[in-house]
Amino acid sequence: MKIICAAFAVSFFIALQPFRSFAAQTDDAARTGEPEARKAREIVVTAARYREGISSVPSRVTVITEDEIRNSTARNIPDLLRGVASIHVSDIAGNNRHFTVDLRGFGETAALNTLVLVDGRRVNQADLSGTDWTLIPLERVKRIEILHGGAGSVLYGDNATGGVIHIITREAGPTEGGVSAVAGSYDTFKGLAYAGGSWNDLAGSFAVKYLTSDGYRDNSGNEATDLDAKLSYTPAEDLSLYLGGRYHRDDAGLPGAIKESDFAAGTQRRETIHPDDFVEVEDYAVEGGAEYAFLNDSLFKLDLTWRSRDALSFASYVGGNFTGDTVIDTVIVSPQFIFHSAPRGMNNTLTLGFDYHGDREDITNESIFFGEETGGIFKLEKDNYGLYVQDELELKPGLYLSGGYRYDWADFSFSPGGPDSPDGTGMDENLFMAGANYTYRGRSYTYFSYSRSFRYPVLDEIFNFFTSTITTDLTAQTTDSFEVGFRHYLGEKSYLHLNLFASSTEDEIYFNPAAFTNQNLDGDARRRGVEISFDAAPRPWLGLSGSYAHMASDIDGGAFDGKDVPNVPENKAVLRALFFAGRGITAVVEGIYVGERLFVGDFGNDFDRQDDFSVLNLKLEYAWKSLVAHVTVNNATDEKYSEYGALGGFPVERGFFPSPERNFSAGLSIAW
Repeated sequence: MKIICAAFAVSFFIALQPFRSFAAQTDDAARTGEPEARKAREIVVTAARYREGISSVPSRVTVITEDEIRNSTARNIPDLLRGVASIHVSDIAGNNRHFTVDLRGFGETAALNTLVLVDGRRVNQADLSGTDWTLIPLERVKRIEILHGGAGSVLYGDNATGGVIHIITREAGPTEGGVSAVAGSYDTFKGLAYAGGSWNDLAGSFAVKYLTSDGYRDNSGNEATDLDAKLSYTPAEDLSLYLGGRYHRDDAGLPGAIKESDFAAGTQRRETIHPDDFVEVEDYAVEGGAEYAFLNDSLFKLDLTWRSRDALSFASYVGGNFTGDTVIDTVIVSPQFIFHSAPRGMNNTLTLGFDYHGDREDITNESIFFGEETGGIFKLEKDNYGLYVQDELELKPGLYLSGGYRYDWADFSFSPGGPDSPDGTGMDENLFMAGANYTYRGRSYTYFSYSRSFRYPVLDEIFNFFTSTITTDLTAQTTDSFEVGFRHYLGEKSYLHLNLFASSTEDEIYFNPAAFTNQNLDGDARRRGVEISFDAAPRPWLGLSGSYAHMASDIDGGAFDGKDVPNVPENKAVLRALFFAGRGITAVVEGIYVGERLFVGDFGNDFDRQDDFSVLNLKLEYAWKSLVAHVTVNNATDEKYSEYGALGGFPVERGFFPSPERNFSAGLSIAW
């Protein structure tokens, strides 16, 4: 940790030096008229569900660009998110298949408190499975926008308490195509082929990906196939229509945890005590919609989604095993109006919208518990509706005020229900956000915001499969968040970003292993933190970037008063250097430090914490015309660590999910 922090400080000091004169020039431009930087400010779409400048968003926004994706050591999207200091990523099975992605310190419920969008459409599931991060190949991603904090709840509703991660894929453009192949450790192979083009008012693209890997541990193999197609049609200058489809299938092993007693009995890091556990997934989606421009700059948008996901899984445990076959069918309808106006010369954008999200889950369960066989067929349903309004007013050039409100309600129904249990329930919430931004010295800006966000229980939190009853006392959780920060530009692409945040969650939903059921915390979960990031190019051949996050996450009141929230590292730091050697050669050096954290389930803080760890990743790339070749070394120092750990067993003890040791990959891609 000391080495990374020292390197962080030295690199940042070096990065500042070449841009002092540029900052002075930017001040002069701001005094003499409209800053050129303001004309070219970075555009994002996540914070307002339409295109706007990042400097008008009253929250921290992280943008990972196409160039940054290419110049990373990442093999998939969660790998890429590891480079954001306020995001804690865990590869549970060590096979790049089962991840938890935690934004802003929610620990074991992170998957349910982070909203994930792909091209504006939510991909979070209505059950505990959360987000399937393997659905979108990294090679097809154009950019990723991360809206930190709960401000996105007004526009997006459920799950956005910790923030919103928006994955934006490449659109069809001029005729293009390409193929790529990557091979590496653990008999890993990944192949991708894509093609696209535009013809007058019609544009389309198609991509296919195949992945196979034995995985780092026994029974962590993974085989996956993905197909993706897009089609857009512009029959008139003010009208666009689009249609797309996705197909995903994978078959993966589940190696499970290695408990301390297993290690004591001689089990090795790469072994498993669950050799037969697995999950098979088949996922279809069809997406469509339209955009219609009217009244000069105003816009009407309609997004439609149908998705069906079938997951078959088998898990073994002390005394028995469990087999589950779950099918979730989802329908999403989201119409939206965006009105642009300029009353008295002040730019104003008013957004009005409605969201409908319907989920139908069919479950077939079979279990053996100490020789007794049980089974059940269940049907769980959720209908979620939301009405929202949000307004952004530019009072004068560079000064923005934002505010929004959402009324959200959901109806749940279940069958069969128990004899003394209702067959349904309903919940509703009122959400708010307000914020202000001020742009100064060209593109630099500062901001402040307040937001009230929420999440409903997912279907298999509110329904108890053991008793076939609804947990009638389980309610939605609500979070009040405050955020203040600034981004100060030192050059065209160099900046320092400082952000402070605090949130308090009432009735946070968690799994209580002592009661073997989901409950609301009887105390408030508090999260406070500071996030620092920088990006600079001190030399033409050198790019530097880094970030640091310090987070305190604890519980105020109730049975766990004064206890820390499990699986939240107090400190995380990232430092990355990019070297341009000339002649098409680029080298990347990335260091990641993750601090100590409690094991999942340890709300009583009764066990020793997971060890901190540091990982060094390296990449060397050569580009010549349309050909790109690379070699990557992940965990170059061969660190022995576990990203994820949880309590389990009888009696309860610490369980580890060992992470891969030093591993290699090499790839080649050709585009035309």
